[in-house]
Amino acid sequence: MFEGFTARRFTTGGADIHAVIGGSGPPLLLLHGYPQTHVMWHKVAPALAQKFTVVAPDLRGYGDSSKPPGDPRHERYSKRALAQDQVEVMEQLGHKRFAVAGHDRGARTAHRMALDHAERVVRVALLDIIPTYEVWQRSNKNHAWSAFHWYFLSQDADLPETMIGADPAFWLKKMLANWGGDMAAFTPAAMAEYVRCFSDPAAIHATCEDYRAGRTIDVEIDESDLSRKIACPLLVLWGEKRGIARAHDVLGIWRTRAADVRGRPLACGHFLPEEAPDETARELSTFFGEG
Repeated sequence: MFEGFTARRFTTGGADIHAVIGGSGPPLLLLHGYPQTHVMWHKVAPALAQKFTVVAPDLRGYGDSSKPPGDPRHERYSKRALAQDQVEVMEQLGHKRFAVAGHDRGARTAHRMALDHAERVVRVALLDIIPTYEVWQRSNKNHAWSAFHWYFLSQDADLPETMIGADPAFWLKKMLANWGGDMAAFTPAAMAEYVRCFSDPAAIHATCEDYRAGRTIDVEIDESDLSRKIACPLLVLWGEKRGIARAHDVLGIWRTRAADVRGRPLACGHFLPEEAPDETARELSTFFGEG
């Protein structure tokens, strides 16, 4: 995976960030989601690297990036903090302005980045999400059943940590199966990496902190920004078979949050870059190539 890419480590104000970098051209930051790592981009990154300088990091708390302990307000795992990490990574690489694509938790980080660092983000693509604030506002019994992990992972420590820690590989594979349209989309090499990284108790705690932030401080920050819109062009893609976005008017919701929105569903589940890599790569390449 990631042949021709170089692994590097960056120290930011809040964490040490592991990333792989490859290709040439305009800079493009790729942010993964839960419960994965930068490896989720392994089918897409080589194609994008033909046109872009691709930077694929592990978010704070995930993969081989550092895992700071949680704090009472969950600020260390707010999407504002995670976005700041990645802005500092790109700054250290000499990229003051760049494009960003995010999936799942990485998309929530990219959303926050496009608001907090509008002067840096030239284009943004968000894969299979609606805004965090909207998720909670639209919460109902169907959401509580189909997306129970939002409620479970955000419980106080160390309830979810202890339960997941009893068999991390079972939890990870069960979630991938629940949200994906086809388990065959996850290659053995990628799955081995996901299990290796997620089996670390510090990663289990950190990723729960990510969801605790998503229930608390992220909502507070998003609520204070409801009148602000993403200024740069926005592409939204989502899976039509499974995933949180399919039950909503995705483009309608995002058009209340951004001035220039386009997008469509793909015929897959939640994990677009692994379930529909060719189509995802084409959509991203075309969109970011317009910039």
